[in-house]
Amino acid sequence: MKLPDSRNANIVVHVGGQLKPRADAAVSVFDSVVQGGDAVWEGLRVYDGRIAELEGHLERLQNSAKTLAFANVPSSDEVRAAIFETLEANGMRDNVHIRLTLTRGEKVTSGMNPRFNQSGCTLIVLAEWKPPVYSDDGIRVITASTRRNTPECLDSKIHHNNLLNNILASIEANVAGADAAIMLDVNGFVSETNDTNIFLVKGDAVLTPHADSCLPGLTRKMILQICYREKIPVTERNLSLSELYTADEVFTSGTMGELTPILEADGRTISDGSVGPMTKRLQDLHRNLAYENGSPLPF
Repeated sequence: MKLPDSRNANIVVHVGGQLKPRADAAVSVFDSVVQGGDAVWEGLRVYDGRIAELEGHLERLQNSAKTLAFANVPSSDEVRAAIFETLEANGMRDNVHIRLTLTRGEKVTSGMNPRFNQSGCTLIVLAEWKPPVYSDDGIRVITASTRRNTPECLDSKIHHNNLLNNILASIEANVAGADAAIMLDVNGFVSETNDTNIFLVKGDAVLTPHADSCLPGLTRKMILQICYREKIPVTERNLSLSELYTADEVFTSGTMGELTPILEADGRTISDGSVGPMTKRLQDLHRNLAYENGSPLPF
C-alpha cells in the first residue's frame, strides 16, 4: 500500500473517545455509518497552528446532527477537545486535513430504524498530513449525468455521509479522464462539483449558484465575505452551463482543495486556458485569511 504521504502510516485516530493506531482505528459493524451511511461529517484544515473556520464547522456539525435527530450528541467543547488531542498526539500543526465524522452510533441489531440506536453517537477524528488535493495550476472537468440532490428529497444543508450521487459523478469524471465533475440541479442549472463549490467570474463580477442544491460550504462563505470586504461585486443566482463555458474565469472552493481554477469544461477552454487574475487574487486573500483568522491550537 503506497500512501500519498508516508507520515500517515503511523498516525493515531480518535474513535469513540479513544486514540487508536491507524491499523486499529475502526467502528463496530453495527455502527450506523456502516449500516446506512447514517452520519454527518466536516472537513477542516490546519494552517500554521490554526484551524480555519473551526467554530463554523462545529456549528454545522451540531446543526446537521440535530436535524437528523441524533441522540446524546457530544458538545462542541467535547468535539474541540478531541480534535486538539488528536493533533497533539500526532504532532500536527500545519498542512493537515481533518476528517471529522459523527455517526448516530452503534445499533443493538442491524437495520435502518434509529430506535435500534441506544448508546449515543460515535465520534471519529481522522487527521492526516495532506496538502490541497488540486493544483493551483488548474483542473479539467466534465459535466456529470448524475444530478445533485434537490431539497425536495434531501436538504443540502445537512452535511451527511450519504454521498453516493457525488461518488457516481466522480466515477464519470474518472472514466472521462477529468479531475472532477460538475453536477447540475434537477432544473439543469450548475450546482457544484462532486466535491467542491463553484464560482464564475465575468468582467469584474463574481457569480456563484444559490445554496439550494449545493452545500453552503464554509470556504464558499469565506469567499463571499472576502468579496464583500474588498468591494468585489458578487451575486448568488442560477447559472447555466453556457454561462460557465463563456465565463472569463471559473474556480472551485473547498476545504480539501482551497481555491482551484477550472481551465477546461466539457472540452471547452475557459477564456484563454490560463489562471485568471481574479482567481489569483482570491486565492491569496483566502490563504491570508485562513492563516490569520483561524482558531489557535492550545499546544
